[in-house]
Amino acid sequence: QVQLVESGGGLVQPGGSLRLSCAASGDTSSPYSMGWFRQAPGKERELVATIDWSSSSTYYLNSVKGRFAISRDNAKNTVFLQMNRLRPEDTAVYYCAADRRDVITLPPAAWGYWGQGTQVTVSS
Repeated sequence: QVQLVESGGGLVQPGGSLRLSCAASGDTSSPYSMGWFRQAPGKERELVATIDWSSSSTYYLNSVKGRFAISRDNAKNTVFLQMNRLRPEDTAVYYCAADRRDVITLPPAAWGYWGQGTQVTVSS
């Protein structure tokens, strides 16, 4: 089992930045795939950014390309999401996810481990 704990959410003005962190614990031979998803009220959970074990492959939602950057530190079993130039439409609960398989391009149902989520609100 892998437990995931997110941190770093909050309220930010449009155009601002936030950095999310997700620490994995438990059975932590570092998961092959790690990533961030989000879910806004009334909408389905969607992939935001994912990364493979070596950080050689990343995958982004089109609307966040050039604004968000995912990275990971395998020594600390942690994945990060740097979010810049935030927009009101980025408002959602952001979830960290992990899996021992290569699922970085796959939808939420393919991922085995989830955090509890952290709220990100972009508003003036």
